[in-house]
Amino acid sequence: MVVGAGLTGLVAALLLTRAGKRVAVLEAGRVGSLTTGGSTAKVSLLQGTMYSRMLSETAKRNAEAYVASNQEGFAWLLRYLDDHSVAYERKDAFTYAGSPDGVASVDEEQLAAARLGLPVEKVRLDLPFPTFGAVRLPDQAQIDPIQVLEAMAADFISRGGELIEGTRVRRVRAFSGERSGDARVFTQDGYVDANRVVLATGSPILDRGLYFSKTEPFRSYAIAYRVPGGTLDMAPGMYISADSPTRSIRTVPIVPEDGFGDGELLLMGGNGHIVGRESHAAGQVDDLDGWTRRYFSGLERTHVWSAQDYVPANPIPFVGWLPRGGGRIFFGTGYGKWGMTNGVAAGIRIASELLGNDLWWAKVIGRRITKPKSIVRGGAFNLSVGGHIVKDWAGALTSRLPETAPGEGEGVVGMRDGKPTAVSTVEGRICAVSAVCPHLGGILGWNDQEKSWDCPLHGSRFEATGERIEGPATGDLAPRTLS
Repeated sequence: MVVGAGLTGLVAALLLTRAGKRVAVLEAGRVGSLTTGGSTAKVSLLQGTMYSRMLSETAKRNAEAYVASNQEGFAWLLRYLDDHSVAYERKDAFTYAGSPDGVASVDEEQLAAARLGLPVEKVRLDLPFPTFGAVRLPDQAQIDPIQVLEAMAADFISRGGELIEGTRVRRVRAFSGERSGDARVFTQDGYVDANRVVLATGSPILDRGLYFSKTEPFRSYAIAYRVPGGTLDMAPGMYISADSPTRSIRTVPIVPEDGFGDGELLLMGGNGHIVGRESHAAGQVDDLDGWTRRYFSGLERTHVWSAQDYVPANPIPFVGWLPRGGGRIFFGTGYGKWGMTNGVAAGIRIASELLGNDLWWAKVIGRRITKPKSIVRGGAFNLSVGGHIVKDWAGALTSRLPETAPGEGEGVVGMRDGKPTAVSTVEGRICAVSAVCPHLGGILGWNDQEKSWDCPLHGSRFEATGERIEGPATGDLAPRTLS
């Protein structure tokens, strides 16, 4: 049983069905409806400033194994796309300095990537915006993530796999004795027994192992633009800044049936923040849009969206069997915003372990070494979680809901009948729900860009109506009544 129909879940499911296993995939929404589908979809072994960070926070052998895992994920994915005639583009990848302060980071990344065996080089760029040097890795790739997932889903079903969308898993129980299955998966519609369970849900929906406390949930934004003349006057490539706020830049070929004509779209990403801790998320989109229009003239905005990633305190993802699951429950999380290769590698590793095969890089990664810098990073995040519990509860307990409903697109939290209550107005509908996250009791904040209630503790998110969207929480928000 695989829970989650993103890249990790479908890769693992495909490999298991190929090996003759009977596999079902349960997806709460639709295929690719969350992180994979919202990705900027750069299939790249050059990953911002990942390697300089990695060599300062873990052992070199762990970093080498990380590179090997990503190389295997990269090669497997492109081979799969070739075999199934799914289009993709080859592009060089660049990490650039957008200011003089970013030059040192680019230099360190070039040295770290070369030390780990990647064929990188230092280059100067001629782009419409200021740059101060860059590191280049040739012949990487970019994909349409939904097109890829749809091909994988169709392949999985054709091999006898069962894909069930619109079914949310609420909990999993591992049995210790002989039963009809080794684990029981509980959904809103009932339960099903399975021999093994794979949780490919972004953040694991089970708290065993406390992985919600070992990763930071980040929300990042993306904007697509139609460009004058249909083609961007810029050297082709996939670009990401070493500076903050992040600027991630690539183009997207226009598919004629989409109704946008010929040519390409400009795709801008960045301005990430910890989930639930940005008081004006719409302002992050405005800032990204303003920066883009400053350097690219004549743009027409066509789409805005976002995605959620989990960044581990130690830069290596967590993949394998879940603690206290009796070896029956497997998971993957903490891809650090580079899920196109890490997600595939996680699916390969999980399937290999379930089939009894050994991968040398998986063994090395499983014995990761965490240096003090990562320990400090993880400690700081968890201290900030404690701070938000105190501050946000104090704010909720001392605030009363206003007499009138919030304005269109707005949300407010206050006390009602002795309970923290969240009230919002979206498309003219006023909704009142509990303001307390059902995961660990955080007070929710309003996301004015996506019109959702977001938890600042560990990244659970909910619709204005209270329905769970994603994160470690598995339940909805309780409804509240208002006079």
